[in-house]
Amino acid sequence: MIKVDKLSFSFPQKELYRNISFTLEEAQHCAFIGTSGSGKSTLIDILMDPDSYLFEGVLEIDPICKIGHVSQFPQLDKTKETTVFEYIAEAFIKIQHEITAICTEMETASDMDPLLEQYQLALDALDAIGGDDFESSLNKKLNLANLMRLKDHRVADLSGGEFKLVQVMKEMLLRPDVLIMDEPDVFLDFENLNALKKLIHAHKGILLVVTHNRYLLNHCFNKILHLENTEIQEFEGRYIDYHFSLLQTKVELQELAVAEQEESERNERIIHNLRVIATYNSEASRGKALKARVRFQERLEARRIKAPFVAIKQPAIRFGMDHEIEDGTVIKVGDYSVAFDELLLEKVDFELKSTDKVAIIGPNGTGKTTLLRDIFTNHHAAITIHADAKVAYLSQLQGEMLTDSNTILEEFIAAGFNAYDEIRSYLLHYGFEGEIVDQKIESLSGGEKNMLQLAKVSASKANVLLLDEPTSHLDTYSQLALEKAVADYKGAILMISHDFYSVVNGMDYVLIIEEKTIRKMSMRKFRQMIYARHFDQGYLEAEQHKKTVEMKIELALKETDFERAKTLVDELEALIKLL
Repeated sequence: MIKVDKLSFSFPQKELYRNISFTLEEAQHCAFIGTSGSGKSTLIDILMDPDSYLFEGVLEIDPICKIGHVSQFPQLDKTKETTVFEYIAEAFIKIQHEITAICTEMETASDMDPLLEQYQLALDALDAIGGDDFESSLNKKLNLANLMRLKDHRVADLSGGEFKLVQVMKEMLLRPDVLIMDEPDVFLDFENLNALKKLIHAHKGILLVVTHNRYLLNHCFNKILHLENTEIQEFEGRYIDYHFSLLQTKVELQELAVAEQEESERNERIIHNLRVIATYNSEASRGKALKARVRFQERLEARRIKAPFVAIKQPAIRFGMDHEIEDGTVIKVGDYSVAFDELLLEKVDFELKSTDKVAIIGPNGTGKTTLLRDIFTNHHAAITIHADAKVAYLSQLQGEMLTDSNTILEEFIAAGFNAYDEIRSYLLHYGFEGEIVDQKIESLSGGEKNMLQLAKVSASKANVLLLDEPTSHLDTYSQLALEKAVADYKGAILMISHDFYSVVNGMDYVLIIEEKTIRKMSMRKFRQMIYARHFDQGYLEAEQHKKTVEMKIELALKETDFERAKTLVDELEALIKLL
């Protein structure tokens, strides 16, 4: 359906792609991955509207190919009274109205031929989206996503996660040949994430999905496109197999790199000895030998392994503190309630100790963000903050904590930095370097904006962190770096997250929302609850074993014990087959 051959494209300040090639073919559900700012959304824009971009290379799209699109940041007119059914069935209802109008006009028309032609075109359009079975298909999609209860609700009343699913269903029901979705999983709670997984599995057409969600990556796709450092890599198979392939390649490349380094060092010693000899022996043969050795060393350096998809640099996220709070309560919430059109939370009571790392878990639209914002502003009578607490806040609404009209440098001057050079040096750890620091924040990708928020939170040196969906839009490498930063942090963290892996890998316990209040749950019980609901028996143990083996491989590589690493890779391959 779509073929890209040796495509290159650059912005004035950045090269995005250099001779990239890939195809999208029948029955492929393709995950599109890559670090934040690598150009995934721009490539989608090129596929959607190639005439608006001056690129080099070839982009072939089948003339009959119909492309659907679910955007990263969907816009909704909250003033309209549209129901969920009317929103999803918009195209179907429009065609039905056209057919009714044509039939009415036929009753009095003297020339029927143009109307018959319009009538046939309308019938063809209706048939293209399922014809008279459209409403039945719509109901099946709503049932599959467990959203039938919302069929007659106003779209404006939906939570962000529910609206995202409704948008996905609307595009799927239009039956595009290729459906492109840009981070459809952002902010979805675990139930809605599973609904998205079911919708993806049930879809018959070609899918190209930008996602960093490790749960979806592990369970939804049969092809991987990986964009990194201006290059692209195709992999036919599951993400879990692709990740194993990268790890296997990493072992091989590091072993080869060590061997090459040893050879390079041996050659350097020979060059040094030849140069010493040349100081007191001017024979021509000695000079030739030295030049030959230098040329050999240059060739060694030139063929040194370059692996843009294996050794991807992680940001160095670090949360430090100006001062610690001695053991005690830093946040106390007592008899807290919140309501908008309806009561969301009531009789909420909990305490956060000075070193607690806690996740608030609950469905979309249950008041989690409002609670976290009330804690940050500290203007609610039911909330008490320790006098020595210095609180930093990361918002899922990025414009709440970042000023889009600022450049990155201006944003950090406003945050208290004194000099541009200081900011540039600091931001290098977070992946911002070169001309990008002079760009306006509004031009950044979602992942880059979230990384910028994390950089601001880190720079605050706060001893209490309030993080609202901190992994949203972050690539998997940044998610892992964030997990490490959370593990190393000595202060208190209260985090809203629907990312299962971030919760189970970094939190001490969870506060789970049930029946409009919050109760404490141990991590062991939370993990067991999730796996019992959504996985086959034994999956938890297999996945934990997999993670343990991967950590052993990384340790073996650090110790350059390649024989042990290769033995562990074989063990990992057997485990992956069980998953």
